[in-house]
Amino acid sequence: MLSRLVIAAPQGRSGKTTVTLGLCAALAARGLIVQPFKKGPDYIDPSWLTEAAGRPCRNLDPFFHADDAGLAAAFARGALGADISIIEGNHGLYDGVPLPPRNTEETRTAASVPSVPSVPSIPSVPSDSDESHGSTAYVARLLRAPILLVVDAARMSRSVAALVRGFQTFEPATPISGVILNSAAPGRHATRLRDAVERHCGIPVLGILPRDETLTIPDRHLGLVPRGEDEGLIPALAACRRAAEQHIDLDAILAIARAAPPIPNTQYPIPAQHAIRTTQYAIRIGVFRDRAFTFYYPENLEALIDAGAGLLFIDAFTAPRLPAIDALYIGGGFPEIFMEALSANIALRQAVRAAAADGLPIYAECGGLMYLARRLTWGERSAEMAGVLPCDVEMTGRPQGHGYVIAEALAAHPFLPAGTVVRGHEFHNSRLVNVDPNLATAYRLTRGNGVGDGGHRDGLCIHNVLASYTHLHAAGAPGWANGLVAAARAYASAHDQT
Repeated sequence: MLSRLVIAAPQGRSGKTTVTLGLCAALAARGLIVQPFKKGPDYIDPSWLTEAAGRPCRNLDPFFHADDAGLAAAFARGALGADISIIEGNHGLYDGVPLPPRNTEETRTAASVPSVPSVPSIPSVPSDSDESHGSTAYVARLLRAPILLVVDAARMSRSVAALVRGFQTFEPATPISGVILNSAAPGRHATRLRDAVERHCGIPVLGILPRDETLTIPDRHLGLVPRGEDEGLIPALAACRRAAEQHIDLDAILAIARAAPPIPNTQYPIPAQHAIRTTQYAIRIGVFRDRAFTFYYPENLEALIDAGAGLLFIDAFTAPRLPAIDALYIGGGFPEIFMEALSANIALRQAVRAAAADGLPIYAECGGLMYLARRLTWGERSAEMAGVLPCDVEMTGRPQGHGYVIAEALAAHPFLPAGTVVRGHEFHNSRLVNVDPNLATAYRLTRGNGVGDGGHRDGLCIHNVLASYTHLHAAGAPGWANGLVAAARAYASAHDQT
């Protein structure tokens, strides 16, 4: 039996990350093996959930998986060996990615006949409707996972029951099992909130968190500050744990999680043993992993290992040279925060440029693309980067791409056959400038912004390098890891013969 629960909220910034961090840390402190998951494509919240649980946070996003069975299997693999799995939702409970309309005629007819039903005739929304696809509620129903609804209770009292009741009935098959109230005043306010929910909604209030600024982790243009950047932020995590221990009924929550029913038609495979840091493989892929480059799904690293590669982590701030590797993977992150320090490592920048010219396969996403450019500029700050790509990057005051991506590989793609369709996401506050107009691109986008030139393109290609704004997840790009490892193997073979 896989004990599990979902932490959700009516909307973002309700406190679900605070609650999830607190639960993970408090339950881990009891000696339980806690497996965190994040619904959605986020990297930053998972970095904190990993710290809280002491176990890598895994991704659960229906957009990346081919079908529901694949998502359920991914959960089962990640949850094996854990005493409890805690899934943090994203956005509001019922916010998802609607499926395309079945046909334009249905859409046109529905839109042309507006109506306003009387209140008694308002129907509930079918839980299998197209518009519910991809929501946190969708994932909870698929996994038959009980939901704890986190509600920001500031500036309300009895109305909280109407809000919770609405969420209970909107898609009736959604298993909301309890409520945690956030930002509540102690005493009479907390009592009135609890009484209203338990009397009118019939589910327990399992915790009431007071307003507390120490529970806040700082954020900036793309969300919270990642865990790997600043050790000084750890006290906020400790505060979340104390709040959970003092104000949440942990025993009741464990009982709810343990009562979750079996997931239908789901196999429980024995997970592979992934020796992430190893040199025992014939093919070695270097991975930039440090304060600047932190955006890696564990599933992607595992996919490379499953394809036959060993991984060598590289600190872009301190490494004097590239180690003996057959390919390089530079994930996303915030190189703009550290541009001067990255630029100061001249030896590594030169080594990356020389290796690229020599044909080393390099795969880079977003922040990795920025590192491979000639120059990075943010306002008055500007620094030289690796100079692999014939372009510069400038930071902007607003997102240049934000959301899911569907892309088709073009002939220039060094790691995937032309015509391969992949799914990913993008979230970047930067754009390319001074781009060589003859530079080939790897993707034609049917969804997303990419390099933002109006041509629905992404993925800059030069030598054996691919650098894109699109972040891939192994589930949404099944051939990516095998393709990168195959390119690394070809590079190794060619250099063994020279």
